[in-house]
Amino acid sequence: MIRLIWSASVHIRYFMRRYMPTNIALDALRTRRGHKRGLPAMLLTLPYLYASSYCLQLVETGAPGWLHLIVLVCIWNAMKCFWIGPISLVLLARERIREATATRRIEPDTTVTAGQPVQLAGAHT
Repeated sequence: MIRLIWSASVHIRYFMRRYMPTNIALDALRTRRGHKRGLPAMLLTLPYLYASSYCLQLVETGAPGWLHLIVLVCIWNAMKCFWIGPISLVLLARERIREATATRRIEPDTTVTAGQPVQLAGAHT
């Protein structure tokens, strides 16, 4: 029974990550190139909140009750889009710091004081 539940959850997760637009966008934003687009992606929050408000108004005026599920999905997607902005900024800062320290380690010390010969890396004196 647990194996069946586990298998079903794996397949549902695969489907959601592969075919749902918000999950595709968030996966693209979590890459190194996508970190800088996190704040503009926060603007996707507004259409999701508008759609949830519209569906909620439809339900209140007599539309079918299953639209509450659409409201929940829209609010969930709005929260995901809202939180990716600050998270992407933190990830971008962490990545830039990591790149800066890596380039600092690779670049040799090229400072030369007056009157001293320049030592080349690997040269024996």
